[in-house]
Amino acid sequence: MATAKRIEIREMDKHYGAFHAVKSLSLTVEPGEFLVLLGPSGCGKSTALRMIAGLEEITGGQVLLGDRDVTHVLPKYRDIAMVFQSYALYPHKTVAENIGFPLKIAGKTKAEQDAAVADAAAQVQLGELLGRYPRELSGGQRQRVALARAIIRRPAAFLMDEPLSNLDAKLRGFMRAELKRMQKDLGVTTIYVTHDQIEAMTLAHRVAIMRDGVLQQLGTPKEVYRDPANMFVAGFMGSPPMNFVAGNATGAGVKVGDRALSLEGVRVREGTHVSVGFRPEDAELAAPDDTADLVAEVFIAEMTGDETLVTLTAPDGGHIIVRAPPDIEIEDGARVGLRIDPAKRYYFETDSGKRLRADD
Repeated sequence: MATAKRIEIREMDKHYGAFHAVKSLSLTVEPGEFLVLLGPSGCGKSTALRMIAGLEEITGGQVLLGDRDVTHVLPKYRDIAMVFQSYALYPHKTVAENIGFPLKIAGKTKAEQDAAVADAAAQVQLGELLGRYPRELSGGQRQRVALARAIIRRPAAFLMDEPLSNLDAKLRGFMRAELKRMQKDLGVTTIYVTHDQIEAMTLAHRVAIMRDGVLQQLGTPKEVYRDPANMFVAGFMGSPPMNFVAGNATGAGVKVGDRALSLEGVRVREGTHVSVGFRPEDAELAAPDDTADLVAEVFIAEMTGDETLVTLTAPDGGHIIVRAPPDIEIEDGARVGLRIDPAKRYYFETDSGKRLRADD
């Protein structure tokens, strides 16, 4: 098996004519690390992955695999395996033939191919399906074939482009767990692209969040969730996402509707448009009296099983989501108070999205 290698990206750029798709992207993926490139559609994450793979020409910058500069090396010589969203299986070949194809191309003997196919298939629990064709498999089984075909090459790195997005929600959850276990067992350096922040949070050692071709934040799932660099990251991470209520800075804090929220040590010029952020789990419903931080109106309540998600119409007209007990009784249109944990409030300059911190 190839030794897991560091992947280093230095000031990587991609232009399509006048469009700047990836802008000076720099990051290092340590040997054996699982790094997720996360962001909305069109943010440049798949383009970045394809440049690392050699499938897209780099406009500027470098890609290093270990100590080797592979910026202009053909994909087949980069010692990487790529798994696509579309599976890319040969319909006329059996599962065993699809898995073993990279070794056949490499000129391995039939005995070597058979032994490696059996081993790779066992790792993704496909041992009983080797004689079937792709049309006879479920979506999850096809994705496992694609993973096994990547495993069998014993590469220095895996590159995965939204490999679970074609699966239904239940199967996606199961495959996430399988993929995480497999990557841990193999110890292969992995870069995984997704727009699904749940996948990012559950799979990654570290998450690199992108927007408009620019890296916004790089950190562990806990770091980017609890200490977001800016308003975009704060709103992108979490399901449901962070709530924001817009107000204006005053001498007493942030004026939101008829209430003033303290700035908790944050210094900002009076009159600045400030958004106060908080997670759905960091606020609780209360009586709509003077002790409440905000007063809002119930828009809808949704019981999801172990909790109820209560959506409120905020004083600024936006929506706030609060996690509540599953047995809560609440009517649409009711006025309720909201208490927000002071230690878990986030403050942002509304116009720029800049995070405002107490130590700035």
